[in-house]
Amino acid sequence: MRAEILAVGTELLLGQIVNTNAQYLSRGLAELGIDVYYQTVVGDNKERLIQAIEIARGRADLLVFTGGLGPTLDDLTRDALAEYLGLSVELHEPTMEKIVSMFAGRGGAFVESNRRQALLVKGATPLRNDTGLAVGNALRVGETCYLLLPGPPREMKPMFDNDGSAWLKEQLGPALTLHSVMLKFAGIGESGLEDLLIDLIREQRDPTIAPYAKEGEVAIRVSTKASDAEEASRKLEGALTEIRGRTSAYLYAEEDVPIEAMIVRKLTEQQRTLTLAESCTGGMVSELITTIPGSAVVFLGGIVTYSNGMKLKQLGVPEALLEGPDAPGAISPETAAAMAEGMRRVADSDFAVSITGNAGPAAAEDKPVGLVYIGLAERGRETRVEKLQLSGDREGIRVRAAKRALYMLWLSLSGRG
Repeated sequence: MRAEILAVGTELLLGQIVNTNAQYLSRGLAELGIDVYYQTVVGDNKERLIQAIEIARGRADLLVFTGGLGPTLDDLTRDALAEYLGLSVELHEPTMEKIVSMFAGRGGAFVESNRRQALLVKGATPLRNDTGLAVGNALRVGETCYLLLPGPPREMKPMFDNDGSAWLKEQLGPALTLHSVMLKFAGIGESGLEDLLIDLIREQRDPTIAPYAKEGEVAIRVSTKASDAEEASRKLEGALTEIRGRTSAYLYAEEDVPIEAMIVRKLTEQQRTLTLAESCTGGMVSELITTIPGSAVVFLGGIVTYSNGMKLKQLGVPEALLEGPDAPGAISPETAAAMAEGMRRVADSDFAVSITGNAGPAAAEDKPVGLVYIGLAERGRETRVEKLQLSGDREGIRVRAAKRALYMLWLSLSGRG
């Protein structure tokens, strides 16, 4: 089944709200084995909405609408679809009773326009709204299915997940569903990862291989359609094995989790502890780690030593490294090593990671923007330092430095660094 999502609302076109519904629905429909080929946004205008329906009907078997089911005159979705199909609308009495009861419970006067939220396109299956008032509509006319959902995400999501998905499964009958494995990578960029897998990506048929990228991390979704999980596993295994073999130095998880989650998991499994000493990242690594549940067991704490004085007083970085004509300076491999060693010594942790560098916008210590050093002190091992020359704006440099530090730690926890 091919689907098109039609988001209705002038506020979407004006950029006043972000269309998160389309993202949520695309994922949910994919899990049902329904391919979404188009997404359309149309304002609160009946003529343009009818035009959008006509176009969508010519290229999709399923039209999923969000928005336009409320009580005001600009809520036109139901009316436009009914007019397009040549059908009337009718009152859904259970929803009407719910609306009347709600007004009575609040002690307010019933507003007649709220009757619109209880209307169904004639012949439609009602979809219950557990978090709002407007009833959803689901109907099939000929070979085309129509699903009408409310616009507010807090109403749309449960309606789709419950009655909406159940109705779609009935229309699909026995069907193949989408099965995916998300592979997560760090320490490599999107283009570098693509280069390792370029032949697989170019020649893909089934399974499909789709890359995704964000600051400091890259992901690949490997997907196939199958009747059950066992069949999907058989179809996916060949591609997964090939990808694992080529990317083992960067592949940190086969689930959709950030690298900081894997750091916390590995530290917990190994019963080891971590501390952090940050300069240019300003506590960003500490924030990433502490967003993970259970991090308190393994993360002892961190210090942001932004100034030379704090590096000296809190971490014991020798003044000779920081000041003087022959000093390497705060942005140097020597200082990164001293920060990590000082942090580990102060906290008696198993690992200490340090970051020092210049995130911009101007040169510092005659060091270029983007120059970063990461130190890793580990109990029983020699301290290691990695040099980075990053590009981009200040925030991008800080994020990539933080993620690279976590990658360096992951390598060590995995016995690879």
